[in-house]
Amino acid sequence: MTLTGSLRSFVQPAALLRPARQRPVLTRETDLATQRSAGDWVTLGGIPVRLLDFDEALNSIVDRATNGGTLPLAIASANLDHVKHFGEGNRWAGTLERQSTVEWLTLLDGAPLVSEARRITRRPWPRLAGSDLIWPVLDAAGAAGLRVGFLGGTADTHALIREKFATLHPDLAVAGWWAPERSSLTDPQASLALAAEISASGTDILVVCLGKPRQELWISEFGHLTGASVMLAFGAVVDFLAGRVRRAPTPVRDLGLEWAWRLALEPRRLANRYLVDGPEAYLKLRRFSGAGRILGDTLGVYGPKNLQKQNLRSRPEREEGFSPREERTDVAVLVVTYNSENDLPLLLDSLKPETREQSIKVIVADNSPTPATLLALRHRTDVHAFPTGGNLGYAAGINAAMKRAGAADSYLVLNPDIRVEPGSVRALRERMTSSGAGAVVPLLVDHDGSVYPSLRREPSVSRALGDAVMGSMLPGRPAWLSEMDFDTESYQHPHQVDWATGAAILIRPEIVEQVGDWDESFFLYSEETDYLHRIRELGATVWFEPRARLHHSRGGSGASPILDALMATNRIRYVRKYHPVNYARAFRAAVVLSALLRAPLAHHKNILAVVRSEKCWDELPHGFLHAEEATPAMGLPRGSIIIPAHNEASVIARTLSHLVELAALEQVHVIVACNGCTDGTEDVLAAFPDISVISIAESSKTEALNAADALARYWPRLYLDADIEIDESAVRMLLRALNGGGLLAARPASRYVTDDASFFVRAYYRARSRIPALNNCLWGGGVYGLSEIGHARMGQFPLVTADDYFVDRLFGQKEKQVLPTEPVLVRTPLTVKALVGTLRRVYGGVKEQTGLAKSAHITVSQLLASVRGPLSTFDACVYAAFAIAGRIRRAKPLRWERDESSRRPGDPSQGSAAPVKRGLRHG
Repeated sequence: MTLTGSLRSFVQPAALLRPARQRPVLTRETDLATQRSAGDWVTLGGIPVRLLDFDEALNSIVDRATNGGTLPLAIASANLDHVKHFGEGNRWAGTLERQSTVEWLTLLDGAPLVSEARRITRRPWPRLAGSDLIWPVLDAAGAAGLRVGFLGGTADTHALIREKFATLHPDLAVAGWWAPERSSLTDPQASLALAAEISASGTDILVVCLGKPRQELWISEFGHLTGASVMLAFGAVVDFLAGRVRRAPTPVRDLGLEWAWRLALEPRRLANRYLVDGPEAYLKLRRFSGAGRILGDTLGVYGPKNLQKQNLRSRPEREEGFSPREERTDVAVLVVTYNSENDLPLLLDSLKPETREQSIKVIVADNSPTPATLLALRHRTDVHAFPTGGNLGYAAGINAAMKRAGAADSYLVLNPDIRVEPGSVRALRERMTSSGAGAVVPLLVDHDGSVYPSLRREPSVSRALGDAVMGSMLPGRPAWLSEMDFDTESYQHPHQVDWATGAAILIRPEIVEQVGDWDESFFLYSEETDYLHRIRELGATVWFEPRARLHHSRGGSGASPILDALMATNRIRYVRKYHPVNYARAFRAAVVLSALLRAPLAHHKNILAVVRSEKCWDELPHGFLHAEEATPAMGLPRGSIIIPAHNEASVIARTLSHLVELAALEQVHVIVACNGCTDGTEDVLAAFPDISVISIAESSKTEALNAADALARYWPRLYLDADIEIDESAVRMLLRALNGGGLLAARPASRYVTDDASFFVRAYYRARSRIPALNNCLWGGGVYGLSEIGHARMGQFPLVTADDYFVDRLFGQKEKQVLPTEPVLVRTPLTVKALVGTLRRVYGGVKEQTGLAKSAHITVSQLLASVRGPLSTFDACVYAAFAIAGRIRRAKPLRWERDESSRRPGDPSQGSAAPVKRGLRHG
């Protein structure tokens, strides 16, 4: 006798419980593998549905509740509402099937799905609605002594059901009634407490009536913690049991019109489900249906069965610390940095506790223009950090880090401004294992604790138009009108996504191998959209895991109109890569519309011009690869910086404050050559232990330069006046340029600062800045550099007043260059008297070497060519007057003199927006 047959005496009259026709009975001895043969499954709207008769379904439920199993069994009903939430292309698609804590059995419900199953299999199948199954399940539970619990509904509804059970089911053991608030169901800690309470009650069968999709999602996440062997996701069953909602008459149900009956009873609550969402779900049902478990067939090598699950086995707690790069680890963390010296240590501090339960190694690819980020890691010997050689962009940085990462069971890409909450890395890995995902993204939390909406949908024309017109307004608009997912519920449960912001992504090693490099043409923005698109093209999935909580400051890339324009243009580039020309044109029109609507805003005023004209796109930020590094371990070519100093106590500390970090790298040898100092300059230098200092008794710049040359260790060499503040990026660019073999001599750009100067001095320098011949030479900036070959052409420094003018004359125009660096700011003399005195010394030094006739002819011709109006005419006249005054009396030769009016003591702690040089060298 079958189990169902043994319960017939306990069953209520058939007319009240279920359809009265005869059904085949599934015996308890039926092989489970036979139950799951391919012919018993269909895919309806993208959902795998098990085709069973009524008694087969009933026996499956009772058997599992009585005998248990490896996993608890969860029952879901497949109707159009289920297709709407869990069908192909929907937010929760695959959520139930791609997890390993609960075994889902989805039964056929809903007249349209019954008809579709009949069309596919060419045989009739019954509807297995929860409202039909619940009474027989309760009958069987009472007969077998099983404990039943009810989750969902209200306390009043539960009271009505208890009254009915007192009459109809006096022997039914009810384990408990739970009517939680909705807010507690979205709170992980509250849900864990609820599951523990249910587990303590000894529930065998848990009837979950929370409504779709909440009930299925809650069961997937917390059901295995309730202790129940069977969980029934039966929606509004509590209302039917309590008598609050009447079932449709049998003829109405047989005609497939129960939806109309329910709509008539509850029009306000159900109108949207049946009249708005229903037609869309029906179209999806007809489009994505077929024989067999289509979803299961497409998992391929990325399915849960093919994962290296041993990586998540229980392990004794490890000693905290990152693993060596050469070791195969559970996780390899890849971080791309750009001026991240403040953020990166905080990330590493938050990440290190994660190493207690898994092995982690960290690889940092530094795109920064200065060594500050690498210096911040000097004492972290367990982190492998290296320079990329330039600002290559985010994608190129990831590629560079991946090439150095070595073997790992997963690769975690992190922004440097991320902070990792405890257990987050483990949660990402668990989701990858349970879902078979190719990549997993976490929940991102803003600095104020609010959830950042990081989830995105595939870019499309309709979404671009919706975002252009509505922006962040109407966040609840349909998915086809917004690329960003604003729905709060999306951030409460794990599910598949199209893509997410690239601040944190865990990637499977097989995916890394098959997808290949990140597309470096995007530089910044859309590179993660492209990479995750290629993951999906492989047939793999991208999943979101809310248990992994990472704090993200969103400041790593900065913010500016240029970057906003780059973001907009990269979206267009992305769509062009994957769509036909006409579609891409329509998408670009939507992006232009967005820029047009926001053009009145100050921050967006330049974006419209950029997205409209592709000629501007080449001017947007792009990867910049430096010359080949002489010492790639530190990312800075070797070189020496020589600073002659004579009584520079008031300014030398300010100058060295910009070089101290470079000197600490030991790739740059910084030498200060004190000559004839009597003002305590050497005492100031004692505070800089990484700076080499030599002392010469004679007050001679020439002797100082030659003595320092004899001591310097590296080529090329920069010769820097002691009152200059030069930016680190300018030093790096000069050394790289002179290491490349093409240039023999170079200097950085410079700019005059005349804020405190007199009216006529300002006019003089306005005119001077318009003369190309005076701005394209090595002299006048207080710093220049020589390669080893260039220096060999000169030999030792000769005994001349104007050493930079002498060096400039040694090289042709193709051998020297003024590089477009962060400019040195030259603070000019402040008074007419000081300027005239400086010019006399300058012209005397030039005449000492070549005479003035030729240079004067060139200067006069370019001065006349610079005249464009009354102001420039006035400036030219002032320049000519000063030039004549400077030539009246020759400056005394072979003396190192300087203008004191502009030399003011500097505070090295204050810094500056740009390098500062005080005093005019040559004019």
